[in-house]
This record gives sequence, C-alpha cells and structure tokens, in this order.
Amino acid sequence: MLYLNRETIAKLGGGSSRLYTQALEEALSLHAGGDYVQPLKPYLRSSGKNGHIADRIIAMPAHIGGQFPLSGIKWIGSKHDNPQARGKERASGVIVLNDAESHFPIAVLEAGLISSMRTAAVTVVAAKHLARVGFRTIACVGCGLIAKAQLTSLLEQFDHVQELHLFDQSTAAAERLADQLRGQFPQVNITVTDNAEQAVREGELVVTCTVTDTPYIPYEWLRKGAFISNISIMDVHKEVYLQADKVIVDDWEQSNREKKVLNQLVLEGRFSREQLYAELGEIVVGAKPGREHDDEIIILNPMGMAIEDIACARLIYLQALKEGVGVKLPLY
Repeated sequence: MLYLNRETIAKLGGGSSRLYTQALEEALSLHAGGDYVQPLKPYLRSSGKNGHIADRIIAMPAHIGGQFPLSGIKWIGSKHDNPQARGKERASGVIVLNDAESHFPIAVLEAGLISSMRTAAVTVVAAKHLARVGFRTIACVGCGLIAKAQLTSLLEQFDHVQELHLFDQSTAAAERLADQLRGQFPQVNITVTDNAEQAVREGELVVTCTVTDTPYIPYEWLRKGAFISNISIMDVHKEVYLQADKVIVDDWEQSNREKKVLNQLVLEGRFSREQLYAELGEIVVGAKPGREHDDEIIILNPMGMAIEDIACARLIYLQALKEGVGVKLPLY
C-alpha cells in the first residue's frame, strides 16, 4: 500500500490548479454519464445538536469508472475553532484508494491539500461555463485556506482578472491573504474591504469561503451578470435561489439534505428538482448550455462530491507510480 503525504502530493503536481481542473472535468463528465457510484455521505457530529455547523467528520465513499476504475473514500474532519484554539487547520483528513477488482486498499493520501484544491477546481471549471466571458473582478468572503486555494486557482487559470475584493471578519486574515496573493500575482489589484457587502457588490464572480451557519448575502448585493460559487453553502439568502436566473448544483441528492439553505427551501415547498436548472456535469458535457447572456445571475451550490476527490487522488496516485515516489506500507 502506498502512502503519499502532503509534500509528496504537491511535488507530483498536487499544488497546482492544472491537475485538479483536469480531474474535475473528468469526474463531472463521469457523473453526467452515470459512470460512478456515490452513496450519500454521512455526517458524524459528536458535539450534539448545539455544535457548530462546521464541526463534523464526513465519510465520502465513491467508485469512479473511466480508463482506470477505482474505488475509495475520503474521511475528513472539520473543527471551526481549530485555527484559533489549537493552531491547526480547520479541516484534515485522508483518502483511501481501493483496487476496483479485489477491493484491496492500494493507497492512502493526505486529504487536506487535495480537498482544498479540488474545491477550488469546481469553481474554475464552473466559471468557464457560468461566469461572464472575460470577467475582471472577483469577490471573496472568508480568507482562510480554502479561499487561498480558490483565488490562486482562479488567477492561474484566468489571466484576464484585474481586481480582487476580499473580506473576512478577521481583518488580519484578509490582509495576510492579500499580501500572499500580491506576491504571486503582482499584476492584480487587491482590496481588503470593510464589510462583506462592499466586496460582494464588486464581484462579477463571487466566492464564499466561510464557516457561517447564517445566510448574509441578499439578492440585491449581486450585480447584473454575477456568478456566485457558493462554496460554503450557507452564505446566500433563500431569495437568491428563488430570484436567480439559473440555480445549479453538483449533485441534486447530495445538495438536498442536511438542512442547508437549498434543502430548507425544498422542505418549505418553495424549491424542487424541477426548478433546478442543471447539475454541473450536464453543462460540462454540453447537455445543457451554461451562461446564455451577460445579465444572467447564476448561482452554483456545490455540496462537494466524493467522486471529485477520488478522481483527483487517482491522477496523483498514477503519477506517483510513474515517478516511483511515496512510502510503501506493508498491509500484513
């Protein structure tokens, strides 16, 4: 069994958006074609009903087809106060890959880097189809590890971006991220705003990267033609789903659960599968068009799919075999 830590994964290409964009396009195409198995992911919440929404461990199993079928699971924990209380990253985890024929485990990979980068790749792939052509401004609310991966990937893939507008409840966190990005992308004008509204109103592309459990973005903050990649799921008000020109998810069954905003609307009888415009994979393979005019307001609500993690881990694993790197662990 092969073990790949974060440093090794990064050296294999896992620190760059290119690998993840390739893997995500493949995973979403497999999703659209039905060449996958993906049970609903269970949430383990040991802190009870009064715990923070971001305090959980999630098991994400999946099987993906294609030229090299693999099964696997991402086991990822999250504690919202890890950075402040323990000096650790909010999320941590491992991915286990299993041989598709024997079902024997063949690899274990550190999941934190993969998880953050594949989440960023979801926004990149979606933006190719759903953002305005040549968009120049990005707004990001929340400035932690996920935000860094999102913005780095977007700036790597879209060289026409000219402005970033950042907000975080911790001004220090926002300023720190701004300084890091200025060092990497000196051609981009980066502004730290005083509040979320200021940032969101500027964004042709809006990315949410928070741990909030209370929606705070109303429809009127969104400019005409905005694409919002609602990565942290709970940030936008219900009215945004009801008034947006197009609502898109990665997977309907995965998205319509856990009392998230979309699920609340379904339970209230105000939204349904029929009102959904598309799953993202349908747009990637061309079964449905993405953006059709410049003024459309489009929201993507990606709960995150295990097939995305397994597709990324598969590419990294195959590259590790090719280069002969990693630590071999005896199973017996």
